[in-house]
Amino acid sequence: MFFLPVKLNVTLTEKISTKTIIIGAPSCDVEGLKLLDLIYFNEKFVDQTYFLKRENTLIIGTDCYEVQEHCHCTTYGINPYSEKGCDISLSSSINNLYLSSWSKKGDLFIKELISSGQIEAIGNNESELISEQRRRTIKYLDEKNKKLPGTVKTGEIIKESYQEIWKKYSSKCVSCGACSAICPTCTCFLLIDRPGFEKVKQQDTCQYPAFERIAGGEDPLKELSIRFRNRYLCKYFWRYRRFNAIACTGCGRCIEACIAKINKNEFIMELMEFV
Repeated sequence: MFFLPVKLNVTLTEKISTKTIIIGAPSCDVEGLKLLDLIYFNEKFVDQTYFLKRENTLIIGTDCYEVQEHCHCTTYGINPYSEKGCDISLSSSINNLYLSSWSKKGDLFIKELISSGQIEAIGNNESELISEQRRRTIKYLDEKNKKLPGTVKTGEIIKESYQEIWKKYSSKCVSCGACSAICPTCTCFLLIDRPGFEKVKQQDTCQYPAFERIAGGEDPLKELSIRFRNRYLCKYFWRYRRFNAIACTGCGRCIEACIAKINKNEFIMELMEFV
């Protein structure tokens, strides 16, 4: 939402210069930004709007000490605390907050805080306490989601699955697009023409009917079950194959947002039995 707004007039030439600080970004969102950077910082074409927003934003990631019902980041090799990908990571212990820098922007920000006397370096005892809290969270997540396959295995399962299975699982889907709209790695959009040669970039999702409809009425994703499977193929197979980056960060928000109460994790574990 911060870097890919629902609507954006791409023909406006106003400069994006507002400095922004995002505090409390969980690791699943920080990992999502890594994939977006690969897409929008492409060597052949850099998206200037995205670039300027990223350059003018300081991201402070945070450790996760509590786990939501559907969190499963460690299944895909992601730690429940932010490191590379954010500018600063924030950890807490009792009454203290601890900051660690991971970029030049983070270095400058922390130097300013040190020079103003607002923070000081921590000792080994505090550092070990933070590490222990992190290990405890990882252990809990690993145990909670031990039956879930990793990224590569999930991609193989989905690729080799049969269409009839997807018809069964997609039967409850209402094509609302909530799962894609709330996902930190989804990037699909429409480009809408407006009077005066304006063009508006509008967020879109592969779960909407007519998402891939073209001239003449042809639509390779017309059937609900095919659209449903397409999203999983994109997350676990195509994007991983193209960018060598994770397209599902295990945040679990798609499960929470689903109107039909489709649980992605339960579905994938059940899918394993049919392949």
